Amino acid sequence: MEFFNLHTHQFTNNPDILELVNQYPVEFDESIPFYSIGIHPWHIKENQIDSELLIIEEKLKTKNCLAVGECGLDKRIEISLEQQVTVFEKQLFLAKKYNKPVIIHCVAAYQEVISIKKKLKISVPMIIHGFSKNRQVADQLVKEGFYISFGKYLLQNPDLKTVFQNIPNDRFFLETDTIEENLKQVYNLASEYKNITIKELQGVISSNFKRVFGKKSD
Repeated sequence: MEFFNLHTHQFTNNPDILELVNQYPVEFDESIPFYSIGIHPWHIKENQIDSELLIIEEKLKTKNCLAVGECGLDKRIEISLEQQVTVFEKQLFLAKKYNKPVIIHCVAAYQEVISIKKKLKISVPMIIHGFSKNRQVADQLVKEGFYISFGKYLLQNPDLKTVFQNIPNDRFFLETDTIEENLKQVYNLASEYKNITIKELQGVISSNFKRVFGKKSD
């Protein structure tokens, strides 16, 4: 692996990239080599929660499933926060049970996510994906033990430059999520912002991958 994509919805089968493809329980594709699986807060359906959690648990037992998620909290949708918290916490219990990292979707609910991490004493790595907020939020997340993944907004918002520059090298990942830009564009900008070579950046990400996912990246 030369590159690692922490979170994508589009499997490209590029031999240079280890892609952690987001999967949903009811739309599962067995052909994808490495994936995360979870109930996204947007897609919570009351009558499907239990059956989807069973599917998630079954997949977490396999070596190809590297993480739970994306899951999390989103205050800008109509689904009640109370229900979102319940579904999120159930997935966190599964992550604890199977010792898998968690990829988190968080919109306007960072304090709630931090509080839940503390309340449930979550020790598995938790990664906020698609980060777009300010340095104050980033610093608090790092202090509370979270990892942060950058992608779309790093390319689109120049204000994130200083935020990204101040993230410790042992606490970040890179991703594409749903954007058309490819991962190498994200790596190029990240290496420029961090003032390191692509090779050095690959080493940083590889080290973080091994620490979080407990695997070698090659």
